[in-house]
Amino acid sequence: MSTSNKIWRDKHGVCHVEGKDKTDIFNLMGYVHGKDRGMQILLMRILGQGRASEFLDSSDEMLEIDKFFRRMNWTGSIASQIEKFSPDTREVIDAYCAGVNRAFAQKIPWEFKLFRFKPEPWCIKDTVLISRMIGYLTLAQSQGEMERLFIEFVQAGMDEDRLNELFPGILGGLDMDLIKKIKLADRLVSPASLWNIAAPVMMASNNWAVSGKKTASGKPILSNDPHLEINRLPNIWYEIVLKTKDGYAMGGTMPGAPALLVGRNQDLAWSATYTFMDGIDSWIEKCKDGKYMCEPDKWSHFIERKETIKRKKKDSVKVVFYENKHGILEGNPNEEGYYITTSWAPAFSGAVTLDSIIKIFDAKTVTQGMDLLGRVETSWNFILADKDGNIGYQMSGLMPKRREGVTGFVPLPGWEEKNDWQGFESPQDLPRCYNPESGYFVTSNQNLNEYGNVHPINVGMGSYRSDRIGKLLLENNEITRETMYKLHYDVYSIQAQLFMKILGPLLPDTTQGKILKNWNLEYSADSKGAFLFDKFYKALYLQVFGENGFGTEAVEHIDKHTGMFNDFYINFDRILLSENSVWFGNNTREELYLKAAKKALKVEPEKWGNTRKVMMKNILFDGKLPKFLGFDRGPITIIGGLATPHQGQVFESAGRQTTFAPSFRMVIDLSTDEINTNMAGGPSDRRFSKWYCSDLENWISGKYKTIAVNAEKKFKI
Repeated sequence: MSTSNKIWRDKHGVCHVEGKDKTDIFNLMGYVHGKDRGMQILLMRILGQGRASEFLDSSDEMLEIDKFFRRMNWTGSIASQIEKFSPDTREVIDAYCAGVNRAFAQKIPWEFKLFRFKPEPWCIKDTVLISRMIGYLTLAQSQGEMERLFIEFVQAGMDEDRLNELFPGILGGLDMDLIKKIKLADRLVSPASLWNIAAPVMMASNNWAVSGKKTASGKPILSNDPHLEINRLPNIWYEIVLKTKDGYAMGGTMPGAPALLVGRNQDLAWSATYTFMDGIDSWIEKCKDGKYMCEPDKWSHFIERKETIKRKKKDSVKVVFYENKHGILEGNPNEEGYYITTSWAPAFSGAVTLDSIIKIFDAKTVTQGMDLLGRVETSWNFILADKDGNIGYQMSGLMPKRREGVTGFVPLPGWEEKNDWQGFESPQDLPRCYNPESGYFVTSNQNLNEYGNVHPINVGMGSYRSDRIGKLLLENNEITRETMYKLHYDVYSIQAQLFMKILGPLLPDTTQGKILKNWNLEYSADSKGAFLFDKFYKALYLQVFGENGFGTEAVEHIDKHTGMFNDFYINFDRILLSENSVWFGNNTREELYLKAAKKALKVEPEKWGNTRKVMMKNILFDGKLPKFLGFDRGPITIIGGLATPHQGQVFESAGRQTTFAPSFRMVIDLSTDEINTNMAGGPSDRRFSKWYCSDLENWISGKYKTIAVNAEKKFKI
């Protein structure tokens, strides 16, 4: 099949594909994914199958990663999903897979020759696997980690008063004595290790839309900037323009799946952030002799799933997983004791998600888009806008129905049937909003329970970013694309503003004290105030939650090896900003702030940007090759902070540097047939392609390229 007249690049290297119908263009999408991102999607599949030890690296760390993915068993339940696809959706996915395989038939990424790896054909089960991985990333995992950390807090002897203040309103069903009996296995694989091979860590995002009554063009404008790990090449996102005789769609895809996850068609635009919906629950299982108690004094056998993990040049490893209706056991039921089983609600998802995402290509209105995207089984905050002037918000995800009085945060006895899930909530009852009176809607991973008939979020991020974005949108009734660009790069911190109201009057009349007192609350690269505030903030939570709480060593471990303080900082900030708290011990809030300031302000002030320099490393070689070969780029400077609209987090996890920052920025003005974007990378994962990192300078400097449906043909694929 000739593709020469159907695929071409514009001046930015973005691929445009033209076909007679949807099946044709998704076939071509598969082809360009295979050509431009073949290494990325093959690595994702190897990772998701739990076969990295077999093909790539037989280290002990890689073995643990393979065990994690075998434990999740995302490949073991796919057949039932494939049966659920409608004929039209199945035709599109089959066409996509055929496109990927046509690209691989022409050329396999040369890197795999180094591993003597010959890939199997890409097939529909691989696409379902990728859809589950995209939905999970580290987002759902971080929710599960917080629930696990809660168990560790209880077992460390934290009292109920402190627990209730740290986790207000979500501890229904708590049995402290029972939780103390749980035998926890070694800590699960860290997110930074888990996604080290192919997929960047995803932790946050912003998206918002404003109606035409607040824009200069008179049509809605939509904006999105997913915050992922950006110090990896290639960028996870792949931009594309799809055209048929009846219409077009364009935006961001994630290679391996036939899905335009964020973007627009001729009538509708859509964007996504993560929700922190609690879709992971754990149950306490009483075990002995390989059995679990299913009712008082009644016992059942676990289902045993045996897996063999092959390892390069090493002996294979056999592992056994024990499963029941509550999920997968963490522990060995042959050793008597209490353990936990855990389930992720979308673990057996795929058919409905892919069907909905593929159908969005033809949606024309916000209400149609909300109905489609609300069916997506993994959890996202979708914001939409249409050419008729409407805007809307819809949460997606399988939210478990639980018994009254419990939220899913606390592990409950598995032998009590009342604690089982009772199906899933309707998308119509999840948080949603249509044409808000304010004329805009913003999500930034904050608690959005107020917009639903049910409350999916137990712990989420703070509202600092959305509050800042909302304030600036409220004040402006002549919003343009340029307004959105500035918001993407905004580094003002409402979090710092709140803390500085308390800290400011306490600051000493020293060089450091004056710098911090006069700080403009912006995390710009040249800011010494941001550097000093960050030192104070960390000293404060080490003092309150370490010295006065669960131990300095434990806090330092949580800070260094988990995402708890990066994801769920609002739970800790709520206490730190309170006038009084059981966490303060015999100290006043001001005394604690003053002690933390004295410790923190002993350092020599530096510019914020000096501490935020990172290298962008190739996902396969991970900095192991000499820099002059060009697989790695940088160093680049990450602006912003924990709670600024332009989030900029840089920290070490599992022994390597990781980041959270806007990976891809997108603005859509529905008065045009264009999108405006930049991203930290380029279209290709081929190091020797001119498109390997072609958009990075735009991303750094704040310049946006225009992707137009009728752009000039400049380059062949």
